[in-house]
Amino acid sequence: MTPPRARTWGRRGHTPVVRVRGRSRRRISIATLCCYKPGKKSRLIYRPRFHLPFKGARKSFAWTDYRDLLVRAHIQLGGPIVVVWDNLNTHRTAGMKRYAAEHDWLTVFQLPPYAPDLNPVESVWSVLRRGPTANVAFEDPDHLTSALRRGLRYIQLRPDLIDGCLAGTGLTLDRPVRR
Repeated sequence: MTPPRARTWGRRGHTPVVRVRGRSRRRISIATLCCYKPGKKSRLIYRPRFHLPFKGARKSFAWTDYRDLLVRAHIQLGGPIVVVWDNLNTHRTAGMKRYAAEHDWLTVFQLPPYAPDLNPVESVWSVLRRGPTANVAFEDPDHLTSALRRGLRYIQLRPDLIDGCLAGTGLTLDRPVRR
């Protein structure tokens, strides 16, 4: 709920100030998949998770949450999935590795450590931060949730924007030539 820093206009000599009432203890996490297939429109699939503000409650996605997201994506896309993941510890758990090994429709590749510039999802978050959530002080968690959903829906409806996120990484969908 802490407002992101962004540029804004103000009268000369007067620094704009945004008042924030306090920090909320509620957390929202969102897992996102950028889906690309040659000859098809690019897609964005996401799943929010609302964390309970109780002591000892999990404050992030578990590997089972990522598994469920992949199952939903497999159903929506109707075919095999190749996942390219960053090195988040939840992506590398034994349970997730076992799940990927047991299902032939799922192929997993890991990005090298500290390589966010190769992950198109990072560009999605950049677009979201610069667009619908820039210069907004959220009133409550519901306001934040609606702004995130509206922003992600905006990106979902623009496949060219999702393609631009892939182009920004320098990666392509072409298969490498084997010699």
